[in-house]
Amino acid sequence: MADLALVFHWRPADMDPMSVADLMEWRERARERHERQE
Repeated sequence: MADLALVFHWRPADMDPMSVADLMEWRERARERHERQE
């Protein structure tokens, strides 16, 4: 969840209703975006 907060500026409350599968999918997107920015 820290990855999502860092990349997308989401608060924990924004992610709380998401399923684990959704969080995993968004985490991968965050990883890809972060790697493109470096």
